[in-house]
Amino acid sequence: MAEHERDTVSPDADQDERAVEGALRPRRLEDFVGQERVREQLALVLRSAQRRGRAPDHILMSGGPGLGKTTLAMIIAAELGAPLRITSGPAIERSGDLAAVLSTLQEGEVLFLDEIHRMARPAEEMLYVAMEDFRVDVVVGKGPGATAIPIDIAPFTLVGATTRAGLLPAPLRDRFGFTAHMDFYRADELELILRRSGGLLGVELDGDAAAEIAGRSRGTPRIANRLLRRVRDYAEVHGDGRLTLETARAALALYEVDDHGLDRLDRAVLDALLRRFRGGPVGLSTLAVSVGEEPETVEVVAEPFLVRSGFIARTPRGRVATAEAWAHMGITPPSDAAFGAGALFDTSDHTAT
Repeated sequence: MAEHERDTVSPDADQDERAVEGALRPRRLEDFVGQERVREQLALVLRSAQRRGRAPDHILMSGGPGLGKTTLAMIIAAELGAPLRITSGPAIERSGDLAAVLSTLQEGEVLFLDEIHRMARPAEEMLYVAMEDFRVDVVVGKGPGATAIPIDIAPFTLVGATTRAGLLPAPLRDRFGFTAHMDFYRADELELILRRSGGLLGVELDGDAAAEIAGRSRGTPRIANRLLRRVRDYAEVHGDGRLTLETARAALALYEVDDHGLDRLDRAVLDALLRRFRGGPVGLSTLAVSVGEEPETVEVVAEPFLVRSGFIARTPRGRVATAEAWAHMGITPPSDAAFGAGALFDTSDHTAT
């Protein structure tokens, strides 16, 4: 999967969730909440291109899952009045897959390539030429007799999205005319998003309830909207349908989302780090085994938020709990606990055990 989901649902339920998420997306740039600087920069890029009557420069958007990269790609196409083609890096396994997509683009069309850092290398090299010269070279034959046939393609705008910008090769990054980094959202911005979503869902959302949900949404609109739907479900089953502060707290407690936004996996990781390993340091693989998860799941799903919230430090020797982690979990640290507050961070630590 491109992004690790925290909910286990049936395929039909997952499809319904995606349909609801799509309905909650803003359609115009002026309706997009948050990311003020990115919106201003993007508006300038689009308006300038429209005045010149040309396709805008290629656009790269980086940032964590759920921050609005796909939504902005849809908005870009809508603002330009252009068709939108959507694909993803994992779906482009060979250069021929990319050639098939590029050769059928219409002039001015927007191509959204999600998780662009996961595209196959041969396709990546073909994309260089397509972005710069609007041409693809199709190789016919094999061995010494192979011939490259150039095929012109219509001018288009590539919108690439990535959660791992550091994995993109420099030649690919350099071909984007505008790069936008998506930051996490403030609580007040999430409240505005929740109020808008509540109106679209037809639910009565109290201000205190919106603030409570926003405060537990990890700075991410996708999570905020997901929690809103779960609180709505709780209110419909156990209440009168109105989303009050009490209802929000009860629903979020049922779904094991605490007042800092930590869920079951987050607390399991912290609990293992504190109780079993005395606060660390401990390697990623060992920590993952202790909670019954794959190392990638712990590293990609739980760890970024725990680090960003100041509960875990990544050091050359392994993961170390901070004083804030001991306090949040209500556990008294041993006298020889190695707090991570002043530790050196090392994001390349994957192998310590």
